[in-house]
Amino acid sequence: MLTAKNIYKSYDDLQVLSGVDFSVNAAKLSAIVGPSGAGKSTLLHILGTLDQSDSGTLIINNKNIGDFRGDELANFRNNTIGFIFQFHNLLPEFTAEENICIPAYIAKKNKREIGKRVEELLKVLGLSNRASHKPAQLSGGEQQRVAVARALMNDPAIVFADEPSGNLDSKNADELHHLFLNLRDELGQAFVIVTHNQELSAMADERHEMKDGKLIKL
Repeated sequence: MLTAKNIYKSYDDLQVLSGVDFSVNAAKLSAIVGPSGAGKSTLLHILGTLDQSDSGTLIINNKNIGDFRGDELANFRNNTIGFIFQFHNLLPEFTAEENICIPAYIAKKNKREIGKRVEELLKVLGLSNRASHKPAQLSGGEQQRVAVARALMNDPAIVFADEPSGNLDSKNADELHHLFLNLRDELGQAFVIVTHNQELSAMADERHEMKDGKLIKL
């Protein structure tokens, strides 16, 4: 699903990534752990095509990301990659359903296809009775589930999550962690998750530690 080879990244004189190799397959949940400032989020942004490495190769879904430019890369990202962040970044003026649909609107999918997909996701994520509610009317856990649904809207090949439960209480965090496992099993979804949460990392199929600019498989 994804293969990264010899990824380097520096900011001025600070070497953040020093030849990182990483891969993940479909229906697998891979956790990346390590101390703050180790470069975990930097790596995640490069793997998710939100940032560029100084050198190295990134292949996603059999496509060499180095071959894409501009709008072509943006379209590929929108259709192939999903993102979940610690702060869900929902648009406050839109309902849960409207927030979930945004990636499909950007991809200019037809209304019938969008309606069918959002109904399916609302059901899978237990949000059917919250579809018309705006973010301020939802709990923290519900808001994060809306963010998960939005990430899945275009049926991406892979989902990247950066501290997805870092802003949740223990109950909602535990529910979110088990949701990831269910999505992996039911939808064959691949996840790459940066986390400090030991419970979540322990649930992963594979664990990697970012240390001294390298990624070490645990």
